[in-house]
Amino acid sequence: MSLWTSKAAAEATGGKVTASWSCTGVSIDTRTIEPGDLFVALSAVRDGHEFVAHALEKGAAAALVSHVPEGVSEEAPLLIVDDVLDGLEALGRAGRARTDARVLAVTGSVGKTSTKEMLRAILEGQGKTHASVASYNNHWGVPLTLARMPQDTEFAVIEIGMNHPGEISPLAKMARPHVALITTVAAVHLEAFDDVESIAREKAAVFDGLEAGGVAIVNADIDTAAVVHAHAAQLSAEIQEFGETAKDWRLLSITLKGNVTVARASHGGDDALFKVQSAGRHFAMNALGALASAEALGADLALSVTALGRWTPFVGRGARETIYLDPVETERTLELIDEAYNANPTSLGAAFEVLAAAEPTDGVGRIGKGRRIAFVGDMKELGPQEVDMHRDLADHPAITEIDVVHCVGPLMLHLYRALPEAKQGQWAETQAELVPEVRRLVDAGDVVMIKGSLSMALAKVVDAIRKLGHPAPQSKNEDA
Repeated sequence: MSLWTSKAAAEATGGKVTASWSCTGVSIDTRTIEPGDLFVALSAVRDGHEFVAHALEKGAAAALVSHVPEGVSEEAPLLIVDDVLDGLEALGRAGRARTDARVLAVTGSVGKTSTKEMLRAILEGQGKTHASVASYNNHWGVPLTLARMPQDTEFAVIEIGMNHPGEISPLAKMARPHVALITTVAAVHLEAFDDVESIAREKAAVFDGLEAGGVAIVNADIDTAAVVHAHAAQLSAEIQEFGETAKDWRLLSITLKGNVTVARASHGGDDALFKVQSAGRHFAMNALGALASAEALGADLALSVTALGRWTPFVGRGARETIYLDPVETERTLELIDEAYNANPTSLGAAFEVLAAAEPTDGVGRIGKGRRIAFVGDMKELGPQEVDMHRDLADHPAITEIDVVHCVGPLMLHLYRALPEAKQGQWAETQAELVPEVRRLVDAGDVVMIKGSLSMALAKVVDAIRKLGHPAPQSKNEDA
């Protein structure tokens, strides 16, 4: 089924078409491009025009360019515009305008991608759903998501992020959501903001794009809730709160049971019990915000709760797996919690809580006692208080339940020095120094959590631990 014809794309962008074409998708990356995609030649580290010929060789239907690239025929299927990013934005706005979808925008300092994925899981069983891929939430990710949206979409979930002031409002106005959710506001990107209140004002700008009669979903428990409320009220949005102190969606209890979070909430005078297939208080809060948002979009609450119960986090964002360390002695396992995608003080504190609640296994490893072990890397973009923010993690209540903390990076050296000596594992400047030590640092029976900012590359520590393992042995009843 065609996503864009050359005629419709030209009308949307004001561009010039060199040949008639139609596409089934939109791509900015020749490494993942599919036959039939429109290739968008954005300029980032390298000029995307350098890859147009390769994209066409791989089966791209056409390319969105600002000129005919060197080595590409003038008869090749192209859509030529003055500026490629402006063209993508125009295509995104047109994609949004031509659909009758109910649209939700989600932002927040922590948890926006996980919450977006919860919403995808909730909504796709109740209508044709389109959502942002991975963390495509910036100045090119949002228009790309909108440009990829099929015309017959019924629900759309658009993730919106930021690094600097003034980024969210134009993206929200492009997405034009019926419902907008702020998961939380925390001390993130403080290099670019004066304080957390400034971050709250920027996050609240997601409400700038709300359609008439739109709904603002607000976390009632954050310190800056009043700032967010005031902005939503100024825009005459309907405000619904979620959280432990909320009047609309009140979180009554959270129970962590192994790898499952079970929560109870009150809404409209009724109690709702819901669960998430991963342990963590933050998952319960994100899930409650997702349920509130889905109902505001018109989704059925009972079906939403059922679908939510099947959702699990993905790689780098809390995914849990069992690593079998021996192909025969199946009890020799460790549990791995992969949080390596990103980190800030709020999300790292939540990850410590998850690790503290985990249950190690005694008597199966060389040490004899299962341990709760953390590998943590530097948290970036925290501004002038970054040293204090790293050091202060030593006082987090969950630290008392964690046995060993290994630290990576110059900033995490401050946490390492502030830890009780008995909890100090190993400190290293980079993950490369720790990877060869992994076999010595973990053992069967341990629960191991890895978290750090993306640039710290702690995913390589995750991979090293995975490589210690063997596939789960097949049952005798399974086919060979």
